[in-house]
Amino acid sequence: MLGLDPPPEVWGLHGAERLYPNGRRALEKQAPAVRRALEELRRKLHGDALGGLFEDKPNAAVMHWRGRSPEQSREIERRTRELFEPLANIDGLRLLKFESGLELRAGRDKGGAVREILRESRGNVPVTYLGDDLTDEAAFVAVNDANGPHLSVLMRREKRKTEADVWLKPPGQLREFLRRWVEASS
Repeated sequence: MLGLDPPPEVWGLHGAERLYPNGRRALEKQAPAVRRALEELRRKLHGDALGGLFEDKPNAAVMHWRGRSPEQSREIERRTRELFEPLANIDGLRLLKFESGLELRAGRDKGGAVREILRESRGNVPVTYLGDDLTDEAAFVAVNDANGPHLSVLMRREKRKTEADVWLKPPGQLREFLRRWVEASS
């Protein structure tokens, strides 16, 4: 990826997937009822994506409506909620709203991933988390709860209500932040 040696550990799927530096991949296990509900939902959405863009993830069913008209977006969201909300009552599934979409997901969220990383670090290590979406709010909260030095950063063009410590407007402020980070780390 970046030619880093050793390679970094990578977390995906909001923390449900983990790629270790040695190449081992781990995916959180799902309860049988959760697996069955997601499989049935996927079959339905592969047949009819409700006018949106269906994204099939190993631990989730995701519906996007970015780029649709406001009327189309409202209708896609309504139909998606009708389908997703009853399933969100199954223990182990969670409904997550993000910009221009809904996700019905199993497994930890980004905050859970941050907490796991901090738990494994076993120390008062500095931690920074940069994110741009509503799904990053759980990670901002986890970072803000850290014992050591920490900074949570919302980076997006428009400011919004957030749990992050600071807001950066990309790309300029993000580039400056990263430049200063490298300087401070040297």
